[in-house]
Amino acid sequence: MKKQDIGFILICLLLLSPFLPIPFLKGFQTEYLYNESQWIWTSFIKFAFLATLGEVIGLRIKTGNYTAKGFGLVPRALVWGGLGITIKLAFVVFATGVPVFAEKFLWIVGAKDSMASPDVLAAFDLGLGWQRILTAFLISALMNIIFAPVMMTFHKITDTHITDNGGTLSGFFKPIQFGSIFQRINWSVQWNFVFKKTIPFFWIPAHTITFLMPGEYRVVFAALLGIILGVFLSIASQKGTAK
Repeated sequence: MKKQDIGFILICLLLLSPFLPIPFLKGFQTEYLYNESQWIWTSFIKFAFLATLGEVIGLRIKTGNYTAKGFGLVPRALVWGGLGITIKLAFVVFATGVPVFAEKFLWIVGAKDSMASPDVLAAFDLGLGWQRILTAFLISALMNIIFAPVMMTFHKITDTHITDNGGTLSGFFKPIQFGSIFQRINWSVQWNFVFKKTIPFFWIPAHTITFLMPGEYRVVFAALLGIILGVFLSIASQKGTAK
């Protein structure tokens, strides 16, 4: 570990502290950071900061540096902010719809009531703890099977677009050549590593934990998981380069 890493870790801890469940920050978090009436902006900010931080860490793993020519820090933050809004939408849609599906078609009695509890501990107090765990797993599994591959592929396309345009902000706003980039994606890596390995072995278990948590912490926890995603993207990029 180099001096730059120690400084980076200290800065990260300082910047991450407002997102953590610290008692004296509860008022600030309730009023601003986790305010559902401002969900578009808060979702954008959380992912723009935290998920981009993951990519910066991934760059450090890949190149040994936190910055690189053409990396496009601001364009990447804009992409992640936009994706953060769609991820928030996916959380609401799947967390609302899957419990209904579970009760009606999978005969999991209490699925909706278990998800209405603040968290898994409260669900256990009501005798619905195992229903909460099973329903959280179903929400995570269906969301990651249906939504995640589309989101990950779109991210790969925008990532390539940013690189193609030298990481510049002006280049970022040029039309994205979806057809051309789609054909250039290394689908062997995308399928065999990103989809086939990270989704079942990391994202489904991780987001099961997400849906066991109180609702106000789900999006920020998902954004924190973006740090792990940055590492995965770095590994996938190295695999693609190796081929």
